[in-house]
This record gives sequence, structure tokens and C-alpha cells, in this order.
Amino acid sequence: MPKNAIRDKSWFLVLGILLVSFNLRPSFTAVGPLIPYIRTDLGLSHGWAGFLTTLPLLTFATFSLFSAAIGRRLGQARAILFGLIILLAGTVARVMGGAPLLYFGTALTGTGIVICNVLIIPLVKSRMPAKTGWVTGMFTTGMSMMAAIATAFSVPMAQDLGWGWRGSLLFWALLILLTAVFWVPQIKKKKENQKVSSEKSSDVWKSPLAWQVSLYMGVQSLLFYTLITWLPDMLIQKGLSSVEAGVALSVMQVVGLMGTLLSPIIALRFRQQSGINLVLGLAYLLGFSALFSSSIALNLLGIGLVGVCMGASISLAYTLMSLRTSNETHTAGLSGMAQSTGYYLAALGPLLFGLAYDIWQDWNMLIYLMLVFSGLFTVFGWLAGRERTI
Repeated sequence: MPKNAIRDKSWFLVLGILLVSFNLRPSFTAVGPLIPYIRTDLGLSHGWAGFLTTLPLLTFATFSLFSAAIGRRLGQARAILFGLIILLAGTVARVMGGAPLLYFGTALTGTGIVICNVLIIPLVKSRMPAKTGWVTGMFTTGMSMMAAIATAFSVPMAQDLGWGWRGSLLFWALLILLTAVFWVPQIKKKKENQKVSSEKSSDVWKSPLAWQVSLYMGVQSLLFYTLITWLPDMLIQKGLSSVEAGVALSVMQVVGLMGTLLSPIIALRFRQQSGINLVLGLAYLLGFSALFSSSIALNLLGIGLVGVCMGASISLAYTLMSLRTSNETHTAGLSGMAQSTGYYLAALGPLLFGLAYDIWQDWNMLIYLMLVFSGLFTVFGWLAGRERTI
């Protein structure tokens, strides 16, 4: 086969992966700025509103355990299409009724997303092993970029365009449908032959290193999802409008794109990534501490610093799943384990603060929570970054 044809197919796959990445965050990040509208419309408490972010994380954690098996059964490309279809169904269902349908559809979106999340990493490693670093960086950058766009435009679509929170969330079904159609050519080939290994993917559960990577993934996810859910409300209490709060959250994610794109490329230049994670942990502590100030300008500077850290953290989490494993079987196993145990931990954040606020009515509780888990991020990041493999 001509080299140009191979190159063209490789770029077509990369574009497909990028499109898939665009769909893996709006289901969450578009919700945060809309929570005041949803809470008012459906009469939800802060705790139940926080559960809108917690629920898909629970489905993330649960179905991560089965995603690798679904990939082996259907083939990775087919399974990713299957995940997109589930995501589309959930996106439509959650805006079609009251609270029960909202939560059911939200659970479906989490299920579809995690299938794609878990299987993209071994797919990249098997089809483009020499390009793992920059494709991973581009994949996570795509997620972060669209997350920022969804955050910025969710309230304007609901308020300025008059679509309401339902129309604002339903809009993202169009992108999912487009991606599913674009992805179809990837599954027209004969189903991928899965390499047989004498080692089982379940072996990773016995590895201390795998647990360190999983806890690293979980803590950085908890920081991200808790802040995405509650930062807009906190900024509104500090005097910003709902649109301004949404834009601030979006800017946080936009500035994080630099960290998202560059961190895996930089990480691959070093034998160990512990030092990088130490710097990120200290920057997290500094950025979150700035939220104690009554100065909006200082708050925004802190949020920007946190945004860079969050962008770098998610890319490094995915990169470590590849770097800390010696074969594709363990990569798929660690990907599933890290996203399962990690998202179970992450699911605690939004709900924990929602309940805490209902009890104490103090937004500083959010900052305290972020500082504690920033410290844990530093510890697990140091351990997971050491040069070892499963």
C-alpha cells in the first residue's frame, strides 16, 4: 500500500479521535452554569443538584469495569461507536421530562462517555504506538476545549436564545450525531484481532503502582468535577452574573489547554514524571488559596492557575496509563481500573460539597475541600510518576 495512503488513513483516524474527544465533556460542563435554572425549574436542593454531576461519575466508575470487555467483544472501533449511540440517547432522554428522566438520561450519558474514554487509549497505543504522546495530548486538548466552549455558551443558549436549560443541553446531540456518522468508516474494516497475552488485564488490580495511578486519576477528577459543578454558583455569590460566572469557568478551561496539549509531550522527555506532578500540586494549592480573597481579580488569577493545572493533570493521567504499562493488555486493564476507581472517588466531590453547603451555608467549604485534595494529588502524583511499569 502506498505510504501516502497510510498517512491519509492515519490522519483520518486522528480526526475521528479528535471528534470523539469533543463529545466527552459537554454533558458535564454545560450543566454547571445551568444548575440554578434546573434547580428552580425542577425544585431540586443543592444536594440533588450536585448529584447531576455525581451520577454520571458513578456510571463512569461502574462501566469502566466492563468497557475493556466490550472492546474485546465488539472491537475497539465498534465499541466506541456503541458508546456514542448511548451518549446520544442519554442526551436526548434527559431533557424530555421531569427529574426521574433527567437522572436516567444523565446516567446514560456517563455510560456512553466512559466506553469511549477507556477504549481510546488502547486504540491509540495499538494503531499509532509511535504517536501516543501527541495524539493523547490532542485528545485531551479536544476534551478540554469543548468543555470550555460548552461552559461558556450553555447560559447564553438557555437565556439569550430563549432555549431554556433543556434546549441548551439538547444542542449537543447534534455534535454527537455528526461524530457517530464520521466514525462509521473506522468500523468497516474486519474487526480488530485482539492480541492474546499470557497475562490478564485483571492482574493490574494486584499492583500497588496501578492503585497509585488510579488514585492520581481519581483526585484530579474530583478537583475538576467539583469545581465545574459549583464554581459558577460560588462566583455568583461573590457578585458576578450567571453569564459572567459561566465565562470565568470557560476561561479557566481555555487557559488550561496549554497544559493539556504540552504536558504529555514534556512528560515523555523525562524518565520520571514525579517532579512535574510536584510542581502542579504546589500550583493547585496556591491557586485555590487565592479564592479566599474578596478581590474578584485575585480570584480570577487563582482560577486561571488552577485551570492550567487541571489541563495538565488530565493529560498526564491518561499518559501515565500508557507509560506505566508494558503491554496493550495491561494498558486496557489499567485504563479501566483507573477510570473505575478514580471516578468512584471523583463522584464524592460534587455531592459532598452540595450536602456540606446545605448544612453550613458556607462557600469556603468548597475551598477547604479543594486544598485537602490538592495535597493528596501531590502525594499520589509523586508516587505514580516514578519510573516503573506493571
